[in-house]
Amino acid sequence: MSTDSQTAQKKAKQQAESDQSNVKVFWRLWKLFRPYWGWMFLGILLSLITILANVGLMALSGWFITSMAIAGVAGVSIDYFSPAAGIRGLSIARTASRYAERVVTHEATFRAIAELRHWFYLHLEPLAPAVLQNYHSGDLLSRIRADIDALENVYIRIIVPTSVALMMGIFFIFFLSRYDSSLAWVELIFLLLAGVMVPLLVNTLSKKPSKKKVSISTELRTSVIDSVQGMGELLIYGAAEKQAQKIDDLSKQLLEQQAKLTQLNGLSQAILNLCANLAMLGVVMLTIPLVTNLGISPSNLVMLALFTHASFEAVMALPLAFQTLPETLESARRIFSIVDAKPQVVEPIDDSPAPKNTEIKFHKVSFQYLNQQEKVSTIDASKNILNKLSFSLKSGNKLAIVGPSGVGKSSIINLLLRFWEPISGTIHFGNHELSQYKGDDIRQYFSVVSQLSYFFNSTIKRNLLLAKRNATDDEVEEVCRVAQIHEFIVSLPEGYDTWVGEAGFKLSGGQLKRLTIARALLKDAPVLILDEPGEGLDSQIEKAVLNAIFDYKKETSIILITHSQTGLDAMDEILRLG
Repeated sequence: MSTDSQTAQKKAKQQAESDQSNVKVFWRLWKLFRPYWGWMFLGILLSLITILANVGLMALSGWFITSMAIAGVAGVSIDYFSPAAGIRGLSIARTASRYAERVVTHEATFRAIAELRHWFYLHLEPLAPAVLQNYHSGDLLSRIRADIDALENVYIRIIVPTSVALMMGIFFIFFLSRYDSSLAWVELIFLLLAGVMVPLLVNTLSKKPSKKKVSISTELRTSVIDSVQGMGELLIYGAAEKQAQKIDDLSKQLLEQQAKLTQLNGLSQAILNLCANLAMLGVVMLTIPLVTNLGISPSNLVMLALFTHASFEAVMALPLAFQTLPETLESARRIFSIVDAKPQVVEPIDDSPAPKNTEIKFHKVSFQYLNQQEKVSTIDASKNILNKLSFSLKSGNKLAIVGPSGVGKSSIINLLLRFWEPISGTIHFGNHELSQYKGDDIRQYFSVVSQLSYFFNSTIKRNLLLAKRNATDDEVEEVCRVAQIHEFIVSLPEGYDTWVGEAGFKLSGGQLKRLTIARALLKDAPVLILDEPGEGLDSQIEKAVLNAIFDYKKETSIILITHSQTGLDAMDEILRLG
């Protein structure tokens, strides 16, 4: 894909992510949490009980202490058993409800996040590799891990605090109005200031650093992955120090944005504490005349003051909730931009047909790689990688596709495996059009030795068993002998239990190629595709491996994609491209 095309694709992707409004994004998130509404409402209820218990504890304690002091001065008796029991009960209720609230809200969050990962993967898998090739692996990792993790804020840091603050605010104002409307007005004014004005201001000031934080985090993660996976190249070309400096600069930029957000949070908490103290002071000033003129008990003065101050616990989490909101929405946009992407290949609605044989037919197939913005009706035929290609491969025969790099040899594999659709022409497999097969179904009939094969950081045996999980040790050893790699493996101290390292970095290119061949042979598929199987091997080993493969897979249809002459003498047909 050209640089201009990649740039256009990147801009279109960024535009699609920014076009989603905050309300729309949040509504979509809310619907994703729908299966866990029961858990969510239980968490909100427990949060309400916790705050009520805490505010009640403060208010009752203030009233009780003041009443005891007044009774002592007046020399009268007072029932202290009931208030003491109430204080103990509220203390126990606060502790128990706080613990239960933490358990329930975190359980709901973990369940939702686990389901979100599964949901995201189900949307991600159909996009590979055609759409996902436009994304860096580090960027995808950020979306799968960091962006999904950020969505936990939706419930635990946004929905719960906001819901609790709204309901508790109404209750607190109503409670104070039972004593005097002026007290309720003081509570309302300062709650609006602390619970609405300050969070909205924090939200506005947080948008820019939050967006930068997500962007820098993604770039930093991408750079770290590039460093790990490309450490050999970086060291060879002397670019390791420059890459390390880039990572250091990104780390400093990330810390700078995090510091800005931390300062905002600290400032907002200071303002909220000030509002709580001012509200308490206002209530005290207004209650003093009520005690004098209306005969309200002096102990109620302390109770109302402490009640007012404690009531601000309900809004203390709102600034952080609104500060977290921009980062959460930005992460959600990045998730939805991938979820909303349309796969290049449209799966059929009906079940895949049963192939009568494994015959493959290409009839006037034209193809070129298109990005999501390009349409078939507007393509330039001169840019076709394959232009009206026709060939056939009968069951059990061997076909060689020969040509230099860039003539579309590997594109044939992408078309056969339904990773891409041809622009024109038809492809048949087993006397049925390829478009009638679902991707997962058609791939069961093919085993591919590709040029880019991934090895996980695990043992040789486990990497081989990816092709056939229930394969026996004898089967594994047999395919390794065919691939001319068994003797090397048994020479290792741990044999087949040797760890290959991340992406197989502990092994050479030739060794990985032969393990790739062994893994492909282990899969019991009627069609074997060998894409440059001799890459990384010397000519003698390449010839020995191919001869062993042809002998081992006598009844299997084989497509050999190569630019060399090795193995061509065993082919039933040779197709030359370019």
